[in-house]
Amino acid sequence: MSTPGGTRSDYDAGSNIHGDSAPGWESETHEGVRAAVRGYLVGLALATLLTVASFWAARTNLIYGPGVPIALVVLAIAQMGIHLVFFLHITTAPDNTNNVLALAFGVLIVFVLVFGTVWAMIHMNANMMPPMHHPPAGP
Repeated sequence: MSTPGGTRSDYDAGSNIHGDSAPGWESETHEGVRAAVRGYLVGLALATLLTVASFWAARTNLIYGPGVPIALVVLAIAQMGIHLVFFLHITTAPDNTNNVLALAFGVLIVFVLVFGTVWAMIHMNANMMPPMHHPPAGP
């Protein structure tokens, strides 16, 4: 049985037909696996370093007190960047457009759910609570 571009056995074996192959079917060389593991280890080291830096920033007296939350937010954003690049492989390459769009849509949905819920609760509290009138004191 033949398929477009080759025989059925070639197609089932995951051969690269017309330059197109499914993820996971790429033939990995020893150097390719080594480079992938090295990338994961670099990501792990950076993530660990940022985690240790976050604990240090929270407990040190070298950072001005009101600046500690800002430092922690900056370190958290850096941590998210490390995870996106090294572990989720979100890059600016043209083949990652769908991944970036899916990530952006997920962030939008979380934003709408969280802030929409908080907004609704604040307005429900303000509009549904009966006013607290105290009777005037005196004879």
